[in-house]
Amino acid sequence: MGELHNDKRNILELSFSAVSANVSLARLLAAAAVSDRDITMAEIDEIKVAVSEAVSNAIIHGYGNDSSRTVRMRLEVSERQLMISVIDEGVGIADIEQALKPSFSSSEERMGLGFAFMQSFMDAVEVISQPQQGTTVRLYKNLQ
Repeated sequence: MGELHNDKRNILELSFSAVSANVSLARLLAAAAVSDRDITMAEIDEIKVAVSEAVSNAIIHGYGNDSSRTVRMRLEVSERQLMISVIDEGVGIADIEQALKPSFSSSEERMGLGFAFMQSFMDAVEVISQPQQGTTVRLYKNLQ
């Protein structure tokens, strides 16, 4: 994990308002970034679901649906790997280990399966967070 393989990279960065309508935009960008690769439609769908979960977490949990806030997404595509970073400057996560457990949610109305989906659909997931400073979720998918 940690660093993208050191070969030719294409980097895409996007900042968008923390509104649910932008989840589909993030999904489409992630899918487009790997559309020229030899991966299956199922793998593209998995990437899209993982991105949806990460962006939704930033909007709902990081910002409490405050549409005046901004989510950042950075995609780095190399020959061998895709790394997607979803970054918010929201409330952060006090206990990352607990947050990564299936069925944990900070909201009673939610199922708490977002990180479980991300972990099952991606090759690696990295969560960096500090309370009141925000969260970065990095999603890694091997492309070879």
